[in-house]
Amino acid sequence: MTSIACNAGLTRHYPAPGHIPEAEWLARLDLAAAYRLAAAQGWHDLLGTHFSSRVPGTTDQFLVNPYGLLFEEITASSLVKIDLEGKVIGDNGYNVNPAADVIHGGIYAARPDVNAVVHLHSVAGVAVASQEQGLLPISQNAMIIRGRVRYYPFTGVKLDRDECARMAAALGEQTVLFLQNHGTLVAGATLGEAYSFVVRVERACQIQLAAQSSGAKLKVVEPEWIEQAAEFGLKLYTENSWSPGAITEWNAFRRKIDRDDPGYAQ
Repeated sequence: MTSIACNAGLTRHYPAPGHIPEAEWLARLDLAAAYRLAAAQGWHDLLGTHFSSRVPGTTDQFLVNPYGLLFEEITASSLVKIDLEGKVIGDNGYNVNPAADVIHGGIYAARPDVNAVVHLHSVAGVAVASQEQGLLPISQNAMIIRGRVRYYPFTGVKLDRDECARMAAALGEQTVLFLQNHGTLVAGATLGEAYSFVVRVERACQIQLAAQSSGAKLKVVEPEWIEQAAEFGLKLYTENSWSPGAITEWNAFRRKIDRDDPGYAQ
């Protein structure tokens, strides 16, 4: 799957500015919408986390949030375009968080099939990433994403390109990376796919924490059913699924943000 924009079936059209190619503008709209949706969920961590999208038609360029803006302030035109070495392409008055440059650049360099990356420090995600056993198969969402989950140990707060290459290697060909004691990272063939998997990761983590905090004994699911759910999850959002690239889910999310916060499209 090569397209990163999932704009078919939307209720509003936002024309591209003259200086931005149409395909890139559609990708910018998707990415800015994802930031506004995440803001509504309270997923920001000061200015420290970041989502990105590969620029359509390129292998070495991607869009990422401008450093200094909260998720709720990000617009399609304020997103910054950089290459895999962190060089800003064009000038819209913003720069980027160096961590966004190396983390996302490392994934894109290693995974030509990936067109979007979401990295969070959410409370639930960090809490589960800080548990020795990681994500437990105690909810349907946890079991569905189980086969896609990998782990990477905490190695300090400073990241360089070698470190991020190792992070990309730990993710391998999968989708979800728990950065232990740090946060979560999700890669997708489309921005809609990455965001939809983030929603599933967050819900699975929230359920795990709620179940653990109740003090009740956790119900153990039979291995057969855990494996069946994981196999289902590996097919989710693929080309042959009912929602390739999570286009159905993403269009619903875009319609929601169009109703609730259309300022992202500036």
